This record gives sequence, C-alpha cells and structure tokens, in this order.
Amino acid sequence: MLIDPAQRLAPAPGTVLPATDVSEALARRLREETRGEVMFDAASRGRYATDASIYQIMPVGVFVPTCEDDIAIALQIARQLKVPVLPRGGGTSQCGQTTGAALVIDNSKHFRRVLEVDAANGTATIEPGIVLDHLNARLKPHGLWYPVDVSTSAQATLGGMAGNNSCGSRSIAYGNMVHNVLGASAWMADGELLPFGPVAQASGRTARIAEFVRGLAVQHRDEIHARWPKVMRRVAGYNLDIFDNQSEKPYTTDGSVNLAHLLIGSEGTLAYTRSLTLKLSELPRAKVLGVVNFPTFHAAMDSAQHIVKLGPTAVELVDRTMIELSLANPAFRPTIETALIGKPAAILLVEFSGADKGALLPKLRQLVELMGDLGLPGSVVEMADDAPQKNLWEVRKAGLNIMMSLKGDGKPVSFIEDCAVPLESLAEYTDALTEVFAKYGSRGTWYAHASVGTLHVRPILDMRTDGAAKMRAIAEEAAALVRKYKGAFSGEHGDGLCRGEWIEWQFGPAINEAFRAIKQHFDPENLYNPGKIVDPPKMDDGALFRFAPPTAPQPYKRIAIQPVLDWSAWNVQADPVTEVTTAPGTGGDVTGGFAKAVEMCNNNGHCRKFDAGTMCPSYRVTRDEQHLTRGRANTLRLAISGQLGPDAFTSEAMHDTMDLCVGCKGCKRDCPTGVDMAKMKVEFLAHYKARHGHTLKDKLVAKLPDYAAAASRVPWLLNLRNTLPGAAWLGEKLLGFSAKRSLPAWRSDTFWRSGEPFASADETLRRAAAGERTAVLFVDTFNGTFESENALAAARVLKAAGYTLHTIAKAGGHHCCGRTYLATGMVDEAKAKAGALLDALLPFAQAGIAIVGLEPSCLLTLRDETLVMGFGDKAEAVSKQALLFEEFIARELKAGRFEVKLKAADAPILLHGHCHQKAFGAVSPILDVLKLIPGAKPELIESSCCGMAGSFGYEASHHEVSMQMAEASLLPAVRQQPDAIVVADGTSCRHQIADGAQREAVHVARLLERLLVAEPRH
Repeated sequence: MLIDPAQRLAPAPGTVLPATDVSEALARRLREETRGEVMFDAASRGRYATDASIYQIMPVGVFVPTCEDDIAIALQIARQLKVPVLPRGGGTSQCGQTTGAALVIDNSKHFRRVLEVDAANGTATIEPGIVLDHLNARLKPHGLWYPVDVSTSAQATLGGMAGNNSCGSRSIAYGNMVHNVLGASAWMADGELLPFGPVAQASGRTARIAEFVRGLAVQHRDEIHARWPKVMRRVAGYNLDIFDNQSEKPYTTDGSVNLAHLLIGSEGTLAYTRSLTLKLSELPRAKVLGVVNFPTFHAAMDSAQHIVKLGPTAVELVDRTMIELSLANPAFRPTIETALIGKPAAILLVEFSGADKGALLPKLRQLVELMGDLGLPGSVVEMADDAPQKNLWEVRKAGLNIMMSLKGDGKPVSFIEDCAVPLESLAEYTDALTEVFAKYGSRGTWYAHASVGTLHVRPILDMRTDGAAKMRAIAEEAAALVRKYKGAFSGEHGDGLCRGEWIEWQFGPAINEAFRAIKQHFDPENLYNPGKIVDPPKMDDGALFRFAPPTAPQPYKRIAIQPVLDWSAWNVQADPVTEVTTAPGTGGDVTGGFAKAVEMCNNNGHCRKFDAGTMCPSYRVTRDEQHLTRGRANTLRLAISGQLGPDAFTSEAMHDTMDLCVGCKGCKRDCPTGVDMAKMKVEFLAHYKARHGHTLKDKLVAKLPDYAAAASRVPWLLNLRNTLPGAAWLGEKLLGFSAKRSLPAWRSDTFWRSGEPFASADETLRRAAAGERTAVLFVDTFNGTFESENALAAARVLKAAGYTLHTIAKAGGHHCCGRTYLATGMVDEAKAKAGALLDALLPFAQAGIAIVGLEPSCLLTLRDETLVMGFGDKAEAVSKQALLFEEFIARELKAGRFEVKLKAADAPILLHGHCHQKAFGAVSPILDVLKLIPGAKPELIESSCCGMAGSFGYEASHHEVSMQMAEASLLPAVRQQPDAIVVADGTSCRHQIADGAQREAVHVARLLERLLVAEPRH
C-alpha cells in the first residue's frame, strides 16, 4: 500500500515546519526556481511509488529536470529542506531501489545525451538517463558497443545500470558494469560536483575520499579476504575491495584503483551521477548459437561447468516453465519452437562470437561433440544464421516478463533470484533449492546466466496472504545453501529493499560498519536514497509491499466495481482478500477479474520502447510516465484499490491518464505479461461516461454507423464542413474536431448502392457444403460508406479467384461490429450492434465459411472484444472464421486454393501496418500477399501507431500528439520514397498519410484489383 511521506519526513532540526509544509515548500520552490516538471499530485506520485519489485512507497514528489542546472538547484532545495532525494532512470529495478519516501528525480526524459565518443580509445561519456540500446545504436557505426547487455536493454538507463552494478548475459566474456566504467562525475550531498576516476590522478576532496576508503580497506583487510565472495557475480554493499581486490575478476586489469568503481552498485546512496565515462568493446562481427536440449533440469545445470570450457560468450538457461509460457504467447511461439527438440525440461543457449563466422562454426561442432561425450547426442539445435539467433535472444531477454505472465494472485517473487554459486556446485545448489520450494508448497521458475552460476529463480508466492512468511523462510534456507557453496547472496540485480538486510549476513558486522562509515563520509545527513544498503528495512515488512497482506497496517483491498466486460479469464483462483461476492457472468467476482488483469502489470517497463513493436505510441512522443502502459496500469491499480480516494476510478485525473491511450492493442501483443490497456480503456470509459455523461462529439462518433446511410443521401450538405470558409473553425469550437484536418468526405455512391452482384445466403451455404470455394465479405461502415472502392475491389479480386461471395445486410442499413460505440464507452450499445452482427454471421461460421473483412479495427473486433461481451459460444464460433482480406488470401494460398494472374507494379511498394494488424500478427500475411505481384519486394515501414486511431487524431485536443506519432517514423518513411506505392489497410492510417505527407495510400485490395490480368473469355 502507499506509504504517505508525511509519516516518514520529520521536520528539519531547528525548524517548526511539519512534513506536509515541507512538501508544499519543496513543490513551490521547484516550480519557482527551475524549468523542470514538478508533480506532487497523488496520481503522479503513485506512478513513481513502485518499480519492478514487490514494494511500493509513496514519494514526496516527482521532479523531471530539463538540464543540469535544474538538477543542481533541485538538490540544493532538497538539502535545505532536509528532503531525501532518489534518482531514477527507467524504474525497472527488481529489488525496490527506486522506491522511497523521497523526491524522485526522473533522469530518463531529458538527461540522456551522449556527450563524447572517442572511437580511437574505445570510450564514451554519457548522461545517466540514456537507454542502453540507444547508446549502442550511436556506437554501431564506429564498430563499437557497450557490452553489459542486460535483458532490459531497450528500457534500462546507464545510470540505473551503474547504480545496480548490472551484469548481462555476456558477463562471462565482458564482466559486470563495474568492469566497464572508467570514470564518473557526480554531485555530492552538499552540492559539490566532483570527478571520480583513477586514484593516481585524484586531487583535493576526491583524493581525501580515496584515502579515507583506502584506510577502511586496510583496517578490514582480513575480513575482506575471509568474507568477500570469490565469484565474479557479487554486487552487494559498496565495492570496498577496490583497494584490496582479491576477487575472481579484478575491477581493473592493471591492478590500479579507480574511485568511480565505489559508486558502481551504490544505488544512488553516495552521490548523484552527472555523467559516466564508459569502456567500450569491439562489436562482434559474427555470432553462432547452439541450443542444447536437456531431458532433465539437473543435466542442464551439471553441463554448464563443462560448456564454459569451450569459451562461449554466453550460456543462458530457459526452463520448462518459461518454455511453456513462451509457447502460449503468440509473439514468442514461432521462435521458441525452432529451438526445441521434443519436449525438453530445459535448454541452454550457448553463444560463440568473434570476427568471422567461418571460424566459429567449429565451436558449434565442439559443442555437439561435448554433448555426445556427456551422454546427450542429438541434443543441439545449431543456429548459424543471424535472424533466428536474434529472435531467440529476444525471447530469452523477455524471460522475466514472460514468467510474470502467470495469471492469478500467485506470482514468481524476486528476493533470492540473484544468488550466485561456483559452477561446479550449480546442480547441487539448484536441486537443494528446489526441495526448499517444495517444502513450502511452492515451485521455482528458473532462467538466465548458467555461464556464471547466477540463475534467476523466483518461487511462486501469493504476497496477499502467506507469501511474506514463506518468503522469509525460503530466504533463510537459501542463504544457508549459498554459504555452504561459498557463493554470493546478491549477484546481479542489487540490494534495494529485498536484499539490503542480507548485506551484514554476507559481510559480517565489521564490514557492515565500514559501509556505514562510507555512507556517512559521503552523505552525513542521509539525504541520498536512505534505507538502501545502510540501515535497510526488513525484506518482509508488509507495510512496504505493493500488495500488503491482511496483517499489514493498511492491507491491500479492492473497491466494488461492476465490470461491463467479462474479465473472468484473469480470475483464475480464489482471492481471500476480496470483500465482495461472486457474480457469475460479470468477470468472476465484482472486481476480481478486472483488478487482476490490471495487476498483471509488474512494472517491468517493457512498454518504454522507442525502436520496435507498437507500444506505447503516446509514451514514445511524450516520454511521460503518465502516458505509458505501465503508468496507466499503475494508476488504475491505485484507483481500484482505493488508494487514490473513493471516486478516483471515474475521476478527471484518471481520464487524463487514459486520454492518450489510442487503443492500438500494441500492449496486447508486446507486453510479456499480457496487459491489454485498450480493453481496460473501454472498461474505464464505460464507468467514466456513466458518471459524467456523453458529449455531442461522443454521440456523433458512436452513432456514425446508424446515420451513415441517411447522411450519404445528402453528401453535399455534410461536406460543407470541409469546404465552407470558417466551417472547420466553428466545428472545432462546437464539437472539438480539429480545424487542421478535413473530415472523411461523404458520398452517395456507397458500396450498398453499387449494384455489385453477390450470392444469396442459401446459395453460399449450398456451395460451401458442396466443397466449393466460398466466403462472406463483411463490409464495415468506413469501407462501405466513405471508400466503397475498397470493398468493391476486394469482391472483384476474390471473384476473379473463383470464390462465391455473400455479403450480409439488414433492412435500412448495414451491420456494424460496435467499434465506434466501444471507442466512446457505450458498451451496451456496442453489445447490441455486435450481437446482431454475430447472429447474421453465425450460420456461415458454423458452416466453416470464412468471414472476410477489410478494416482491421472492425474485423478484429470479432476476434477480440466480442469474446468478452458475454456472447459465449456464438462469439467463439464467429471469431474462428473471421479473417482479414490478406489473411484469407494467405491462408488460401497455402492451401493451394487461391490463384489469380497479376501484372507487375510500376513502382516500389511501401507497407504500413495497422496497429491491430500488428497486435494480431496479421502483417506477415499482407507481405505474403504483396509478394504475389511479379517482381514485388514490399518494404515494411517500422512504425508504431500512425496517430489517428479512429477519431483520436481528428480531435483538436489530440491533433498535436497525433502528428508527433506520425512523424516518429511513418511520415518520414513515406516522404523518403516519393515514387513508391503506399499500402495501408487502415482507414485512419490512409487519412493520416494523406494529411501528413500529401500522399495517397491504398488498401491492398485496390492494388491487387489494379494489377489483375483479365482472363480471356471463351
């Protein structure tokens, strides 16, 4: 539960200000004296109260600096007011390092420059807010990279990695963060900016700090020799041993001492990093991968010690649980299947890298021979090509998040996952720990760094009930095993709140006091991230848990909400803390299913993406935590658990948080834990609009399918808005539609008035029963009313391929999927529309006839939202037959049933995928269909959302962010190829391209119709 900082902030000595006044003074001065963003409201603070751990503490406030001066001034103000400071990057720490009752300063939005790259000497100086993948993209042209390749490389900032002393999959070859940092500059707690680097070059205050720490190392030399873990993976406490480095992998190769290494792993408790100077490595030109399949988990663990002798750059474990979860994820299934031989209990990913692939192939043969010698012939899948290797590493990198996709209250919990033991003891250790889990009624999920004896293992616990007690018991027995095998209790992810109390256990009281002395020397007033490393709380303090148990002072509860959608898929087990009764057909209990769906977000930050996938388009352009899938999920969770007040769920603050969610469904596919924010927004809007009412704009958008037929009879009248001077301006003032956009043009020659012949329902069913090629063409409102040529083109292409086509209609209009109603929160009306459509389609679906649609957002509603509207088997039957035009053709091609003659296109083809196509894996089929065109080499634009998202981009309040989304990659790519044919199947996407690039984009059906070669008549 949220801990209010007023409980933690004592008045400064000599002052009479109570804590609340301190907070108000801090906010006021930050606003007056800096240019940064100052956020002290409950929702904003709540979004920064958690990281990827099990903990949650409400910060005093949040500050997003725009420049170095902002940071320096903020530190000064906080120091004067005695307010603790907590620096934060991506907020993906797994041990609670970035949670605390402090002023959280977010470096990730603006503090992310590459200050210098010295390619000749292999160094780079950077600001701490830069993301690792972005740094490596800058380094790639130089043939260099920063090799601490953490699995969260697309989200992790270098400052956070330094704070945790991160490691990565290839640490066996390159070492940890501490081995790859050459220097730093940082603000001390008193505001002085100091350089940290080689002690031999230190002077002034830096030299005095070095002498002080050297004295501690000399004083505790015997204790260091006796207690310091000898394994390479050791990240607990402070790196006092830099002055007496007897470890397995020294921090420097020449025996020198670098004071910057004292800051690495200090979790923001000693100084506030301004910049880091990094040691770069040559980018490997070639890699090969051997995937070893094991019949037992023990065999995999026992083999690791032998495999590392072959000199791999990585040996990574994927256990059976992770394999099964990957197979259940449509984004990962095709990739993981290529790595499997039968049904292994575990696999090891063994990578070799170097300058030449040919020289690496013998390494794969050696691996095959080794496994034969170990009694496992035929167990290796050899991957020499780059693409399958890259895809498989992406699955491995998502390992933690895949594990967290387990539904229900029991989740894999992080607290002993980083224990590192010598490789020769790895099999014994994992066997013993498995027995410990079983003793407490749990099991572990295992993955990660078999190469260095650090396996990320998380027992599955329910932290709402007895999880804390089991957590304590398991940790104590695991600690005994670590000591038995002479390992390290904290091997990679840092100490934070879950391992801080074990520092003294690991190092003993004398060294622990030395750590306290270091903290006191650097930060005598305990302003920097207090409660981490020195004087940490107990790991099982229930008051600190995100889901506080019933015994906590403020146990986690859920407010009563009657869902409008069915969330029962998430309500997979009993929930003893829910205070409401079961209501069948409403998503399980009144709040359980929906709440559990929201709670699937574990704050891993996978949605903080910029370069691949779809999510999260609003975050990509704003870089605001509020407009991030994680930020929305956190705010929803806080609201439905009553932590933001009784009416927070339907408040304006909640609306502001959900406002820029464009419903792209990128998270449905890209989020490893399955957070479906688009569906959650529908649920939210229904409740919000029920309380606040619908606007005229809402009604115009929602009821478009209802009045489309009538409006198309007087198109000249409705089109005056686009042509009459001042009409667009007036429309913006009255309705909120942006005057900077033209609205879709009405026309009288709609699809339904075209006279295109179609088979009757009876004939279609009869022909299908006879085994003939048939299909039902589902024509949506947009392609039937505004762009009828698309629907007609689709019909003519399918007919040319020999298909008997039927299209559904109803008296006085056409059938609608309900999408426009869902977008405005009118779920009851959406159910009525969708129900009628399902009834019309059901006979054909039951006959096995494909239902072919053109508009992704409409057709895919049949495969998504209708399944949670309470329609049961009817929706399931229709969903199984619902296919996009290109999906249908691709399927029929594969079955050998589709054949048309096409001529070559007269220009290159550029493809933009609709967000929903991406979410449902429907982009590959359209590429396959485009390749039917002789000589075509379609190029896919790597883009997120186009920015239109139905009516979103037409709204004046969204126009600016809509264009920013389009300019992120889509529009520049279109402009770069002025002669290309642009294909976009989404109605909104085509309009955005027309508005933003003044280019016509066409539906794939129109392109195929244009290229049809007419068959000679006989």
